[in-house]
Amino acid sequence: MTALLEPVWSALLDEEAAQPPPAGGGEHPAVRALVVRDTDLPLLRGSTRALHVVVSGGAGQLAGPAGLASRLGLTLVGLEVALRDHDDLAGNARRVVTAVDVARAEGVLDEELPVHVGLPAGEPTHGWLAAADEVAAAELRLTLVPAGVSPVVLATWIDAALDRETPFRTGGDGPGPLPLLAATRLAFDGAGRDEVVAALESCDAAALAATDLTGVRRWVTAVGTPDVTAALADLRSRGLVA
Repeated sequence: MTALLEPVWSALLDEEAAQPPPAGGGEHPAVRALVVRDTDLPLLRGSTRALHVVVSGGAGQLAGPAGLASRLGLTLVGLEVALRDHDDLAGNARRVVTAVDVARAEGVLDEELPVHVGLPAGEPTHGWLAAADEVAAAELRLTLVPAGVSPVVLATWIDAALDRETPFRTGGDGPGPLPLLAATRLAFDGAGRDEVVAALESCDAAALAATDLTGVRRWVTAVGTPDVTAALADLRSRGLVA
């Protein structure tokens, strides 16, 4: 079974390198994109990599990176902005939605380009959930960053995304692709919180691989990893990709 033959593993991994690699570089079918900040774009002129760009500023700066990427001849497959107004997350999310709508209306942002909204780490508050509602209503996507949070909190985030029928990617370090996909599928199927948390914590690759992952990529669009080489090696060792 190879990455090319098994859709669940195709274009799954987001490479989140500390520094952008050289403009060239090989790719694997299981890698979706290189994650970079908007300030890195000038360094990537001539790169053939698919890029997921994280905006360093607020909602008002969404259009700029998309235009710059186009002028530099770069391939943009995702754009992301984090919510920073923790006192008004829902209002912050609405400002992002407005900025996306304006950029698309002006033709700066492609209608089909996925836009992700990063929600802050921690137990979901009323404001967190209200912001997720705004993202879902606008048919944008979420970015969940599980580094440093408990599997219980991550399971709560997954439930929130599924409840709102909102696709998400994970950024930074966290559970590997197999535990995350299996846990998400279990949550979608109505498994209890304990079962979902157990999957996120599981080291039993055989049991996780036995989970029916059909359709799970509708919800988990990508899994960020700081070491894509190690992530690919792990998937190869399990016979999941070539």
